[in-house]
Amino acid sequence: MTNFAQNLPQRKDTFLGFPLDGFGLFTSLLLTLATGFFTFFASTTLAIFALLAWNLIGHHTVNFADTYLFVGFPAGLVALVGAFFVFARLWIKARSLKRRA
Repeated sequence: MTNFAQNLPQRKDTFLGFPLDGFGLFTSLLLTLATGFFTFFASTTLAIFALLAWNLIGHHTVNFADTYLFVGFPAGLVALVGAFFVFARLWIKARSLKRRA
């Protein structure tokens, strides 16, 4: 039993499922940008389909370009700023853990 317990891999520290030992500055910035882009395009797609239904059902003539400006852009910015703080915290924590080791 003791041999089995000694052969188990050591537990890595994680934050929201992300490993704390493998993120560099470039990786953190790339993940931040990817989060912002994904949120922008996903929210814009959903807003276009919602506006399409609104225009068809209610016989309105709302411009589809409004979805980029009023839905996609603010959602992308909020996600970009939020992801920046999350991944910056991960990067700082990973650097502090590497300095201790």
